[in-house]
Amino acid sequence: MTTDATTLTPEQKTWQNHLILHEFYGPLPLEPRRPPMRELISTLLSHRTTHADEELAYDRMLEEFGDWEGVLAAPVAALAHAIRTTRWPDTQAPRIQEILRRIKAEQGAFTLDFLADWPTEKGLEWLTDMPGIGLKTASLVLLFNFQKPVLPVDTHVHRVAQRVGMIGPKASVDKAHQVLLAQLPKDPVVLLNFHKHNYWHGQHICFFTKPNCARCPLKGFCNYYLEHYGAPTAEALAATPTHWEKSWGVLLH
Repeated sequence: MTTDATTLTPEQKTWQNHLILHEFYGPLPLEPRRPPMRELISTLLSHRTTHADEELAYDRMLEEFGDWEGVLAAPVAALAHAIRTTRWPDTQAPRIQEILRRIKAEQGAFTLDFLADWPTEKGLEWLTDMPGIGLKTASLVLLFNFQKPVLPVDTHVHRVAQRVGMIGPKASVDKAHQVLLAQLPKDPVVLLNFHKHNYWHGQHICFFTKPNCARCPLKGFCNYYLEHYGAPTAEALAATPTHWEKSWGVLLH
């Protein structure tokens, strides 16, 4: 297939993106990175927060209150103090308690295991009805923990998709969930790899400011590259790395 920003359709770009980044970053297995309850609450804590600060907030919370029952019973101000390394602790603390309250009231325990047996759309609707839980967080839980065919789209994935031309320049993050999912096989392993590879790409190469286009293996069909540098030359393509080098940084899972 030709690699040309002007001739490939968005669907073709999405598939080429998957194939190229799959080779560039390497295949990933679909296995939970952490238990479902932790995935849900940690992802809530991660909004506009570094991974290190998210982890610190989660660890302090459970060190302070012991378990989910303790977190639910904690004074809101004390919980907010425990998660103070997040961006909005005073907002997130009552949200966490409301989420825990609903889960216990409906399930009789602090568990999300029932989502494994629910249809995907029902799980998405239930999760996004929780305070502070949007499509990204709900999709992460359903894909990572329950192997549901959904695609999490965060700011990194959204930025890469817009710059390359997989989605329109005005497509919102929520719209991108629908558009990109429709362009990919409903295979959870493919969807996990697409998400993680584009997440890493946005973090480490396709920066918000001053993207490292010289290192990017997508330049052959990227709208952003074409608009800023013109069509890539044979020399530029030949000089592009084909694999991620460990010396460039750690790829967090």
